[in-house]
Amino acid sequence: MKKIEAIIRPQKITETIKGLKNIGITGFTVSQVVGRGKQKDTKGVYRGKNYNVTLHPKIKLEIVLSDHMIDLTLKTIIESAQTGEDGDGKIYVYPILEAYNIRTGEPDITIDDLSTKGGF
Repeated sequence: MKKIEAIIRPQKITETIKGLKNIGITGFTVSQVVGRGKQKDTKGVYRGKNYNVTLHPKIKLEIVLSDHMIDLTLKTIIESAQTGEDGDGKIYVYPILEAYNIRTGEPDITIDDLSTKGGF
């Protein structure tokens, strides 16, 4: 099993979720985050005063999947979220060693079965 963390532009989340659903991925976590990469600073105005925006709003998408779904999922996220401009984001892939069911406290051996069906 692997965990994908994708940091993408907020305006691309709807398209990305639609792409994931089209390949059968329906379970994921979405968080609003801010960050800094190669994207240039922007200017803002608040109460008539100018300021620099150095941290840009992004969306973090987290998905746990079986290994055989990783390549298709990565391709789908890239195609859905890419604009070709600085600030499109990053994707990180991590190994998942164990999973536990919080309700029972037991190791969750069904997680790999669920991720092959697109849900977690």
